[in-house]
Amino acid sequence: MKIGIIGSGPVGQVLARGFKNEGYSVMLGTRNTSKEEVVKFNKETGIAIGTFEETAKFGDLVVLATKGDVAEDAITLAGIDNLSGKVVIDTTNPIDAAPPTNGVLSYFTSLNGSLMEALQKFAPEAKFVKAFNSVGNNLMYKPALSSTPTMFICGNDEEAKQTVTKILDSFGWETEDMGKAESARAIEPLCMLWCITGFTKNDWSHAFKLLKA
Repeated sequence: MKIGIIGSGPVGQVLARGFKNEGYSVMLGTRNTSKEEVVKFNKETGIAIGTFEETAKFGDLVVLATKGDVAEDAITLAGIDNLSGKVVIDTTNPIDAAPPTNGVLSYFTSLNGSLMEALQKFAPEAKFVKAFNSVGNNLMYKPALSSTPTMFICGNDEEAKQTVTKILDSFGWETEDMGKAESARAIEPLCMLWCITGFTKNDWSHAFKLLKA
C-alpha cells in the first residue's frame, strides 16, 4: 500500500518516517516542493516529495497532516476527486489562532460539531478516520512510555477503521474505536487536554490510556 501524506510539517515528517520504517512506499506532500527543509528531508530519508495533488493521487491511503484552519484548502489543492474511495487518516485539530489561556487552547469549533465532520462533508466520498490528533508528534511512532497508550479513533466506514487499527498496531498503539464521525466532537478536544500539561509544566511526554476491568 502506498501512503500519501498531505502536510510537510513535523507531524507529516514523523508519520512519513514511521510508514517508511514499516515498509510502505511513501510520498510527502507540500505546497512548495523546493522548500529548504523539505529538500533536506528528502535527502535524509529518500522519501519522495510531491505537491498535494501528486501526493493525493499517489497514495492508496492518504494522511491529512496540516493545521486545522487550512485543512479544507489543502484538500482543495489535493483534489477532492483524488481522495474518493480512499481511507484518509485525519490528524487535524481545529486550533484557533488565539494563544492558549492558562494552558488551554482555543478551538474554532463548538462541542456540537467537529472539524472531521466538516471535512467529511467537504469530501464526502473519502473515508475519514480520526487518529494521531491527541498526542504530540514526538510520540506518534513507537512511543517509549510505561505501557502501551490508547489511540481513540472514529469514522463512518468500518473497513477504513480496521485498516487504521492495523497501522496503529504496527506504530505501537492500542486502538479504541469510538464510533461514527460525530465522536470526533469528543476526540478532537483531547488535544486541548493533552496540551495543558505541556504548556503549564513543559512536559510533552505523555499519552492517554483507557483502562478496562
